[in-house]
Formats: sequence, structure tokens, C-alpha cells
Amino acid sequence: MTPRNPQEEIAARIVALAQARGATASEATLAEGDEFEVNVRLGEVETLKEAGSRAAGVRLLFGQRVGSAYTSDLSEEGLARMVASAAGLAQISTEDPFAGLPDEAELGSLPGDLLLYSSSVENLEAAYKIEQARACEAAALAADPRITNSEGAGFGSNTGWRAFANSLGFLGSYRSSSCSLSVVPVAASGDGLQRDYWYSTARSHDKLEAPEYIGKKAAERLLRRLGARKAATQKVPVILDPIVARSMVGHVFSAVTGEAVWQKASFLAGLLGERIAAPGITILDDATMPGLFGTSPFDDEGVPSRCTPVVEDGYLRNYLLNSYTARKLGMKTTGNASRGVTGNAGTGHGTLYLQPGEQTPEQIISSVKNGLYVTELLGSGVNIVNGDYSRGAAGLWIENGQLTWPVHEITISGNLRRMLEQIEAVGNDLEFRGSVACPTLLIGEMTVSGH
Repeated sequence: MTPRNPQEEIAARIVALAQARGATASEATLAEGDEFEVNVRLGEVETLKEAGSRAAGVRLLFGQRVGSAYTSDLSEEGLARMVASAAGLAQISTEDPFAGLPDEAELGSLPGDLLLYSSSVENLEAAYKIEQARACEAAALAADPRITNSEGAGFGSNTGWRAFANSLGFLGSYRSSSCSLSVVPVAASGDGLQRDYWYSTARSHDKLEAPEYIGKKAAERLLRRLGARKAATQKVPVILDPIVARSMVGHVFSAVTGEAVWQKASFLAGLLGERIAAPGITILDDATMPGLFGTSPFDDEGVPSRCTPVVEDGYLRNYLLNSYTARKLGMKTTGNASRGVTGNAGTGHGTLYLQPGEQTPEQIISSVKNGLYVTELLGSGVNIVNGDYSRGAAGLWIENGQLTWPVHEITISGNLRRMLEQIEAVGNDLEFRGSVACPTLLIGEMTVSGH
């Protein structure tokens, strides 16, 4: 292992210390970063946070016994104490027959620049970030006289490094950056206060949407909610706008993680190769697309990132696994290990998204004679074990293919497996506003409970 930067030097040093203590295997993670966050309300700064952090962690094995520890003291003495602590914990831990590192042949890293870091974020001045938040809120408040208040606007930025090394000879690191801008305007109407929001996130400042656009978009979303009322209880088609539709993709992820599958705590356990969604539905986990938030050159075990089809044309093709859950299931890792700076790896995703269709959102809405267009979901009434689904919702009622009146204080319910099977249309409006994305979805029938 030849370190290319100070971050890799620390990770490699931790592995060397672990091996010197007699560990049969070890892995080390270093994470460091700088964070800025400002929240402005009615033009005044309410909160301002600027912080930096550096931490390292080690996970080592003595045979099948595992110990982990972490520290923010990155001196030689601090690293040695951390390794000694992890070694002590390993000696008293219970043997785990599935514990271990990935196979050496599975290790690697994607080559080239994945556009995860932009100096434009690091070079932004604090005063500029505050003014961006103010401009965003001002645009929302100026959009309509009915918008008289705000829960605030915020600008955030992060830059950092992540390095990883293990005793099989893997050593790698990458630098990342991000920035975000959001606003939550508030308006009063006969039904009380209503609020809505809009936001933008990007790896580089030039790809962030303009504060005036974000403010105007938040105002438009808010104004269409004024005068909301309950809908009658009925079974109707339901359209999920992209912001809420991505939660469907998130639920699929929860159901295909190795942990959920081997514990049989998933409604998709045991269904590999079977149809679990409507024809044409494809969900990909892709950690290789440059510049996106789910992208990285390798996972948190040193396995190269890849694109894994989770659902392909309606069929369940893959579970998402790290090396531990792969061994539990008698399978191979899919490069989805995720963790903080220490401990056993869990399962994470890259950029997880449902592939877009060809219809515009307007075409999908026009196809519905009587139904619900959902713009907000509330609560967490989703059972990943059996797929039962029930969540509070708000949105707009559809009559004869037109958005008509706003709806709130209702519940939509169904079953995730049935909802996936009943997807009748997919929009062409896929946007990546984070590591999970989905276009507009039309679900053939759900129960809407109102009055």
C-alpha cells in the first residue's frame, strides 16, 4: 500500500498497527469534513453553524472474533489506543462464523474522476451563502400577497475526504462536496395555515438552482394547497409526484437489503427471479454515474462500485448485499457495504432510481377521470415485513383529467407488492435531487380515507 495523501497515510497506519497486534484481518476508515449551515427567517439569520470534524475507526478480527473502535485523536498515541481498545473487545467477543473481509479478488476502485468534488463549494463565502438564503425566501414571499410568513430558508454546504484501507492490501480515498438551498413559505387561508417547500442540491455550486427559482417554485406549490379539504373515502387511482414517488423506491430498498432478507423481515424475501412489479418497471442501484449523490469509487469494504439491477421489467433480479450478508445468504457482495467510521458494515445504496417512462406528467393526469394526485406524504405507516402501507397524504383531486381542488387530512393505504404490480404509468420527469429518485407514478387503485 502506497498512500497518495495524508488521509490514506492515516488509514494505512491504522491497519499496520492492527496487524502488529496480531490481528488476522483489519480494516480502517478515516472521515474528515467541513460543514456550514445557515437558516434565515423573514430576512434575519436565525441559526448559523460552521463545524469541522475528523475521525478514524478500526475493525479488526482475531479469527472469527471482531472488535471495533474509533477516535478523533489522530496522533500516533491516539491511533494506538484505538487499536488496543478494538483488540481488547475482539478478545472477549463471541465468534461469528460469517465474520470476515471480502475476498481479495472482489476488491477494487473505479478509475477516473467521478466529479464528486468541486472547489466552487469550498470557495463560497459565508456572507454569500446567507444572501442566497435571503434571496430564496424573499422570492417566495414576493410571489403572492397571501404568502405572509415563512418557516425559513437555508443554505448548506459540505466538503470532505473519506479514506479506507484493509489488511488485504486495499487503499483508496476520495474527496466530495455538496451544497443545498431550500425554503418553506407559509400562507393563511380559511382552512388555517398551509406550508410547502422546494429545494435544490448539487455537488457543485453552478449546478444549484437559482434562489429566485426555488422561492417561486415553493410559492407555486404552496398556493395550490390553499382551501384544502378532505375527500370522501373511496378506492381510486393515485398519482405520486416525483418528490413523494421516490419513497416507493426507498421502500423497495428496505425490502432488498441483505439484512432484511436473511432475517426474513421483508415482503420480498425468497422472491428472486419472480415478477413483483408491473411490466416495464426497472429499478437500478447505480453508484457509478459521475456527479451524483449516490456515486463513489468503492463501497465501505473496498469493493468497487457498480450498477446493479434490483427490479428489471417487473422481475426482482438482485438483493443488495455487503460481504457479511452475502455469506449469510450464500451469495456474492453487490458492493453495497455502508458504515460510519467503524463497526460492522450495513447496507447502503448508490443512486437508486426507477427508470423513467415516455409520458409527461400532464398526460398521466389527463388519463385519470377521478383520482388523487399526491404531493405530500406524512407518517411512517409502512410494514416492510408484509408490505402493508398506510400514510397520511395531501395533494390535489383529479376530475376528468384535470387537477381541481386541494386535498388534505386524508390517508392512502394499500400493500406495497400490490402497489408495485399496479403501476400503470411512469412519467418522463426523472430528476436526481438526492441519492433516491423516481419519476411520476400512476398506481391503478388505492384506498383514500377521508370523511
